[in-house]
Amino acid sequence: MPTSHHHRPHGKRLALLSLGALGVVYGDIGTSPLYALRESLHPELGVAVSEGAVLGVLSLIVWSLIIVISIKYLVFVIRADQQGEGGILVLTSLISTQNPRRRRRFLILVGLFGTALLYGDGMITPAISVLSAVEGLELSAPSLEPYVLPITAAILVALFMIQRRGTAAVGRVFGPVMVTWFATLGILGLRSIIAHPDVLRAIDPSHAVTFFVDHGFKGFLVLGAVFLVVTGGEALYADMGHFGRHPIRLAWFVMVLPSLLVNYLGQGALILRDPAAVESPFYLLAPEALRLPLIVLATMAAVIASQALISGAFSLAMQSSLLGYLPRLRIDHTSDLERGQVYVPAINWALMVACLSLVFGFGSSSSLAAAYGVAVTATMAVTTVLFAVVARERWLWPRPVVAALTAVFLTIDVAFLGANLFKIPAGGWFPLAMAAVVFTLMTTWKTGKQLVGERLREGDIPLRAFVDSLEAHPPRRVPGTAVYLYRRPFSAPPILVANLRLHGVLHQQVVLLGVEVEEIPRVHPRRALEVHHLGHGISQAILHVGYMQQPNVPRALEADAAELRFHPLDTYYFLGRDTILVTGRPGMAHWRERLFAVMSRNTRGAVAYYSIPPDRAVEVGLQVEL
Repeated sequence: MPTSHHHRPHGKRLALLSLGALGVVYGDIGTSPLYALRESLHPELGVAVSEGAVLGVLSLIVWSLIIVISIKYLVFVIRADQQGEGGILVLTSLISTQNPRRRRRFLILVGLFGTALLYGDGMITPAISVLSAVEGLELSAPSLEPYVLPITAAILVALFMIQRRGTAAVGRVFGPVMVTWFATLGILGLRSIIAHPDVLRAIDPSHAVTFFVDHGFKGFLVLGAVFLVVTGGEALYADMGHFGRHPIRLAWFVMVLPSLLVNYLGQGALILRDPAAVESPFYLLAPEALRLPLIVLATMAAVIASQALISGAFSLAMQSSLLGYLPRLRIDHTSDLERGQVYVPAINWALMVACLSLVFGFGSSSSLAAAYGVAVTATMAVTTVLFAVVARERWLWPRPVVAALTAVFLTIDVAFLGANLFKIPAGGWFPLAMAAVVFTLMTTWKTGKQLVGERLREGDIPLRAFVDSLEAHPPRRVPGTAVYLYRRPFSAPPILVANLRLHGVLHQQVVLLGVEVEEIPRVHPRRALEVHHLGHGISQAILHVGYMQQPNVPRALEADAAELRFHPLDTYYFLGRDTILVTGRPGMAHWRERLFAVMSRNTRGAVAYYSIPPDRAVEVGLQVEL
């Protein structure tokens, strides 16, 4: 069965978490009404605005929200959590280790590619959300049209500047704004439905079928725009660790889904009454006097939509780094109370540059919509495949149940993906190119680290043999403790061997420390440090951390201070710093070895990464030939 979630929140805590989820998790999907229906009926798609077309597109929107988000994600995929954490990397880590090695490796690569795709489309989310909101100014104040792009850029820069304050602080402000936003969506939509209740016929799925029959291939292409209503599903799953499964479900079914359905139907009712309203159906729902306040509210909601993606990108970067798919990154924990809330400066600034480039490169939300969706549809298809593997092999669900669910979800995913592939020439290449870059970086780093490990192993001295040699040739001992960080337990660290050969001395206590990242989000502090005493004052310690934990070596050693006789002030830490030499030896392709060498030079220093006091650290350079 799926991993059970932590205790279920109740009462006031459940309400507060649900409010936070509205702010951080549902921003992306909540701002889709700004552009989704407009793009689905865009003249370029070749579908004339008629009653049949409007009802057909609305029917597709309604059932996409119900099947993809309500059923696929919130009933099924959200069950695939580890200690409450979600996201495609979590799903990948749940793949049973009993899988044949080659098949497991393939599935992990598929999951990695899905992760890379999220970064690809993630760069577009803030750009399209904020730009589509600010474009409302063109309706209420046409003279401001030249300033739309600069205003959008200024808002995006401000958004990325406040990230270091943390998700919790940002979420507290965002929750109430999103309650106002979703209530506004509902009220605007309801006014329009009351004026034209005939639009409620769109709930009947037969209108979607008729739409495809009437429009053929053009109808299929419309799916590429309809998909815009469900972008945000992956962010919803990735952000699960911030709020929990139950608050996320409650917020969706009580507020988000009703508001979205009513607003889309209201926009449809407006277009049925006035086909010319298709140019900007969202803003035209509001009376003219209220359009400017609506633009301000929409812009705030769009900023929040961007936050969902940015928070998810930080979590993914942290997981990727700890699992060994990205170099060590500076990761700041922004909350002492809420775990998993982090800020990653390198990712933050890279996303900012990408978003600004997209805003000025594409110039309008319609152009960006043409690029948006290709990567997310592919990620959703990958999620379905990985979920099926986990449900069948880890949870042992009956084969017919898994097959039926996979068939339904994958048919929809593939249809959306197929329609979105036609967007590639119009800009869909951008998220795919970004995903390819991220995937190349991740696989190069992982393979490079494995190669470095193999090269270093060639000169390894078994730890037992090293300890036994001390009995035959006892070295001079000096007071204090020396902690040697080394990634391969039960081998003597080269720095230790070199130190002994050069100086002929050893500290009174020597701790050989390896850090192992487990395939679970968190390891309990009581089970984190495993110590083996090998004699002659030498201990082998293994620090186990989860992929959502930042390793803090001094704190871990202090927790076991009694057993290790650990005193911070008489302890020194010895670390190796690898210098990569690109050679003609068999390994990776030459260009990938050079890329790995550049990444290795720019990785965050181990001293800061492991929270080691700089005045207690001794770094020794090691040259490694790839």
